[in-house]
Amino acid sequence: MATLQDYKCPSCGGAITFDSASQQMKCPFCNTSYEMEALLAYDAELKKEQPSDMDWNLQSNADWQGGEDGMISYICNSCGGEIISDATTAATSCPYCDNPVVVMQQFSDTLRPDYVIPFKLDKNAAKAALTAHVSKKKLLPKIFKSQNHIDEIKGIYVPFWLFNADADASIRYKATRVRSWSDSHYNYVETSYFQVMREGSLGFDRIPVDGSSKMADDLMESIEPYNYADLMDFQTAYLSGFLADKYDVDAEKSADRANERVKTSTEGTFRSTVTGYASVVPEYSSIRLKNGTVKYAMMPVWILNTTWQGKKYTFAMNGQTGKLVGDLPLDKGAYWRWFGIWTGIIGVVAFGAQWLMSMFA
Repeated sequence: MATLQDYKCPSCGGAITFDSASQQMKCPFCNTSYEMEALLAYDAELKKEQPSDMDWNLQSNADWQGGEDGMISYICNSCGGEIISDATTAATSCPYCDNPVVVMQQFSDTLRPDYVIPFKLDKNAAKAALTAHVSKKKLLPKIFKSQNHIDEIKGIYVPFWLFNADADASIRYKATRVRSWSDSHYNYVETSYFQVMREGSLGFDRIPVDGSSKMADDLMESIEPYNYADLMDFQTAYLSGFLADKYDVDAEKSADRANERVKTSTEGTFRSTVTGYASVVPEYSSIRLKNGTVKYAMMPVWILNTTWQGKKYTFAMNGQTGKLVGDLPLDKGAYWRWFGIWTGIIGVVAFGAQWLMSMFA
């Protein structure tokens, strides 16, 4: 069985969770709050206690790690229920007693993250953000607004790789300047061509790349940026009360996306320095990385799912900043009505302009 940990209230023994509002561990049963440092010290003392060992060890030493289907099983410390989960699940809740649990096996040795950004916003904030997001959409079907209900909302710590590197770059551009003039007989246009070189170095810190194949890359990139001032040294206590995944896309496989982001950012920065030309076309680009390192971090994300006309719509909200993104359906009838109104307005304006021109012709 996989090992797991749940956090018990020292006062009443109830399961406690991380409270994003107070940034403390809180017991929902007796309403007692605990500083993270104090709780970790208490937990460390409990771990020093040794239970009686009178086990004859008559069973097999083989530890079940999961079958070919990639599933693992563990026992809930609160109620004793056996739980089967995805092999990448790192934190969840017991379906029998609803106590939060953390699968400690997922955070051993090289699987343990370096950092975590704790949730700053709770479930109610995620619901309010979706309501506000929907209310601003003019072409959203009215029935979607009135009958919209959230099928599922869950707070998930998503695994991210944070890449750091310095980049030396050399980029060559072909640029033009155009000069035009006229005399009594002709119009003249002179085009001058230039080769423009740019060389320099840029430093990149904590380029985020999500390490979960279950999360859409574009969705995770859209809710960036995170404020890395809130990065904390990883402690499993932060995961209590939330879901969490461990990475299933390793750092090596994620490097290509990090490289693409470095390339795009470097080329954009260098291009912004080439000014005063009519046209600029890159002809050569060389980017060389050095001092590359990578760290493993867990980032807070609220995932909201809702359904309309049998189709599922997924939204993601940054659990630290509140930035929310997601696709919405289009009311085609409303679209064509708006299109007709604006076409009519443009037609009236054009007719009026033409009439005024004819009056003064």
